[in-house]
This record gives sequence, structure tokens and C-alpha cells, in this order.
Amino acid sequence: MSRGAVLEVVALPGVPEVVAGDDVAGLLLEALGRAGLRLEDGDCLVVSSKVVSKALGLTWAGAREDAVDAHTRRVVAERAGATGGVTRVVEAAAGPVMAAAGVDASNTGPSGAVLLLPEDPDAEAARLRAALVAGADLGADAALAVVLSDTAGRPWRAGQTDFALGACGLAVLDDLRGGVDHDGRALAVTARAVADEVAAAADLVKGKADGVPAALLRGLPTGWFAPAGAEGARSLVRTGPGDWFAVGHVEALRGALGVAAGSADSLAVGIRSVAPEPLGDRVARVVALALHDVEDGSADVSVGDAVAELVLAAPDPYDVGRLVVRAQVAAASEDLVAEVVARGPASVTLRLT
Repeated sequence: MSRGAVLEVVALPGVPEVVAGDDVAGLLLEALGRAGLRLEDGDCLVVSSKVVSKALGLTWAGAREDAVDAHTRRVVAERAGATGGVTRVVEAAAGPVMAAAGVDASNTGPSGAVLLLPEDPDAEAARLRAALVAGADLGADAALAVVLSDTAGRPWRAGQTDFALGACGLAVLDDLRGGVDHDGRALAVTARAVADEVAAAADLVKGKADGVPAALLRGLPTGWFAPAGAEGARSLVRTGPGDWFAVGHVEALRGALGVAAGSADSLAVGIRSVAPEPLGDRVARVVALALHDVEDGSADVSVGDAVAELVLAAPDPYDVGRLVVRAQVAAASEDLVAEVVARGPASVTLRLT
């Protein structure tokens, strides 16, 4: 937006609890009417994805952990919680990389059922937009955008923010590369995630605990609108070569030792906690990782207050050396340093600090 431009962001309260089969477009149009508003050309509606999931009946009757597993494409990182259980950051079937595949138990209605994300959020945004265009008697080529929002954390930043899970009718990315900044310098990497900014702006008036599932944004630049068939929010997800952080550093080290995140082997070895842990627990995982799928290897452990000693043994010197390297990699996955302090004919002693 340009300097001096005005953006209105209006919450739409009064939408009743949505249940399977409800007409979401109709409920939103009624909420607009109660607020003294009607959809106009150039409007953008941001709608909580939970509303769409409820209308589609996307609930899960079983355990939440099973729902997460079923809607996970790959595990990026995992940690044991301070009070038990394991939280995983995953690439969800719906597209984004987020905690627990977006499977949610908050604001899901009186039943308390676990709620799933739509598997194709852009398609759901397109269907909702088409219904809104028809219900508001707008032309088929009207500049109307619909964003389905959800909430997630971000690397390097504390807290959560809303982002665009699905979008239709909006240019989700404002690619400024090839242009110049205010000082005339070339812009080489700048591309604004417009859809995410729109979703976050709407959340400022929707809130998290007020039961307001939608907001109207009016005053967006005309250049931010796009044909209904344009790329949606899924195009904002970085995967493949563009994903520099496809797996956590701990998970990368464990994976190099044959223990993939999210696997039964990972649970058997043990998963790091988000809370501080005794040195003995961390060293136990180092030993389990080092010995994973290693035949004829053994480890004797002595753990003090701040230092542990690990004696590794194997019948063959080569196997001893291999075991030492595995133990050093495993130690790094626990943010420990493994230093060789003694060598014997068939064993090596490491100090872990």
C-alpha cells in the first residue's frame, strides 16, 4: 500500500457455531448485513479455516496423535513435552509446515472434537468465494478475495501469528524483484507475502478467544487482486531445493545415524525434551543412538554431575573407530561434546561435557 492509503479492517461478530453442512457463505453474508455492510468490488474476506473445517465435518473421532500421523507428509522436528507427549513440526497434508499438522483441539465447538485442516485449502477458498459472489450478486469478474486463515509459529520468532492457509482472488505474493527501492537501489530478493500480511491484519480484530471467525478488509490496492484461477496460498510454501530448513539440526544428526524423526526407532531411542533434562537422560540417548543397528558393540557409562564417561568397545579396531564417530555425532545431537581421553587395544574412552 502507498503512503497515505487507508485500510479498513472490520470484525464480523455474530456468526453462530458452525456445524457440518452449514452454508458458510450465507452465514458470512448475514453477519455482514448485521454489521451494516455488504460485499463490494475490491473487498477481501478473511475467514478462519476452522469455520470451513466444521462445515465440511472434518473431525477426528480417535486420538489426536493418530490424526497428526495421518495428516503428516514428513516430520521436520520433534520434541517431548514438559508434561509428556511428543510434539512434531511437520509438513501437513494441507501444505504448510507447522506443529501437529494443524490438527487442533481449541475453538472446535461444544463437542471438543479434534478438528482437521482441509486437504486443499485453496480449493475451499475458491468455492467459498464463488458462493459469496453469487450470494452478494457481484459480477463473476468482481475483485473479491477470500483468505482462509490459520495460526502457526515461525522459526526464529516467539509466539504465533495468523497466515494464509488458502486463498482465492488475491495475488498472494507481491514480487518486487527487478524494481527499485525508495532510494533507487535495485531490489533483488524482496517479495512480500501479501496473503499472510492480510491474514495477520484480520487477526488483530478477530482475536483468538472472542469467537469472531471472520473480518472484512476494505481498501487493499487494486493490483493485489487476481483472477479466481491464480495461484493460491499453497504456492507460498517452500519445499524442495528452496527449503533450507527441511529438517531440524537434531533430527539431521539422528537421521545420519539411521534414526529418522517420527519413526518407531526415534521413540525407542528417546526424544529430546523442550525442558531441561538430567545429563544421564541425555547420555542414555547418546548411547542408544551410537549403538543403533551396530552389531558387537558395547558401551559402559559413568555419569557425574556435569561430566560423563563413555567406554566404547568392539572386537575389531575399525568397528571401535566407527563406534567412536557415531558416539560423537550422537553427542552433538544432544548439544554435548565427546572428547577421546583414552585408547585401549579394543576400546576407547570418551568424556562427554
